[in-house]
Amino acid sequence: MNRILICNGRIVTPYRIIDKGSVLVEDGRIIHVGAGRVDVAECMEIDAKGCYVSPGFIDIHTHGGGGYDFMDGTVDAYIKAAQEHARHGTTAIVPTTVTSSLEVLKETFAVYRQAKSVNKKGAVFLGLHLEGPYISMEQRGALDPRYIRNPNRDEYREILSWSDDVARWTAAPELEGALEFGRFLKERGILPSIGHTDATYEDTILAFENGYTHVTHLYSAMSGVRRINAYRYAGVIESAFLINGMTVEIIADGAHLPASLLKLIYKIKGPENIALVTDSMRAAGMPEGEYLLGGVKEGQRVIVEDGVAKLPDRTAFAGSVATADRLIRTMMNLAQVPLMEAVQMMTITPARIMKVDHRKGSIAAGKDADLVIFDDDINIHATMVEGEMVYRAQS
Repeated sequence: MNRILICNGRIVTPYRIIDKGSVLVEDGRIIHVGAGRVDVAECMEIDAKGCYVSPGFIDIHTHGGGGYDFMDGTVDAYIKAAQEHARHGTTAIVPTTVTSSLEVLKETFAVYRQAKSVNKKGAVFLGLHLEGPYISMEQRGALDPRYIRNPNRDEYREILSWSDDVARWTAAPELEGALEFGRFLKERGILPSIGHTDATYEDTILAFENGYTHVTHLYSAMSGVRRINAYRYAGVIESAFLINGMTVEIIADGAHLPASLLKLIYKIKGPENIALVTDSMRAAGMPEGEYLLGGVKEGQRVIVEDGVAKLPDRTAFAGSVATADRLIRTMMNLAQVPLMEAVQMMTITPARIMKVDHRKGSIAAGKDADLVIFDDDINIHATMVEGEMVYRAQS
């Protein structure tokens, strides 16, 4: 029996913070949470020393970290990136692809299958997120235009025949065939997500009715209010605010979105509908300098400075280098969001979006023991994944 008692912590639940509380873990699951110290024999004890004890962070959109990208085509890239994110409090991730050839995508599926079976010391994998290729050319951002196209029924059915690991797929719903694609994904239990899109409100409400209930990195690579033949039309940004039940994710690194927009999104959508995501490339957790955006074979050179990746000519951002602890810190310090709600957007809300909230995302008896201990400045002291301590800061 593997029994661990975490005591003397400020336990963060979705509803309150339990001062001087304890969490008892047995065989990878939480079996008790409450105030005071629970008496238990034969257990390993961890003194939280007054720090916060939070559910592990869940990042549902990341391309890599620690010097590795999920498109590198190696098991080692998955393992090392998962370990890097665990050092920053993340206990579960959704590895994300970029537009590529079908051959590379098929190879990525095979590598992911191998990686998830040997990933023991980092954030667990919740399935793959495919970003493209069915996106708007005008809103492609840093995605490779060579592989951008409209949804093709035979093609996406073939792609999904290669793997059962796809958990979400980002597409532009205004494209021909995109609504049928959304319905097909929903029937398969895969989350259709709106992103890299020039859709209007009329397109977006149709997409919502056809399964697209989530928006990929709100404000980034998507339409806002614009004029068409002298008339103003709402874009995806305004649609996300208007449609009740539409969830959104935001890159809260302090660079992609300023304080004013972070506050606006928080005020309108609320923490129950917002997931914080890193959308991180390989430089997450690494020093500033030159890196490749994307896989080592076809990646493009970018410069990391001022806490964000930029194109070499510095005309645009080229990816986030954020980690989950930075997202929490940004929401608290820049957007002035209370800690409990900042944590909610990094734990139970993304868990609900990915439909894993029955086992992850909150500290409750019966759930996976995915836990993180951090101080008032969100410095990570320890990370536990399914009852295994995968990271402890040096004292």
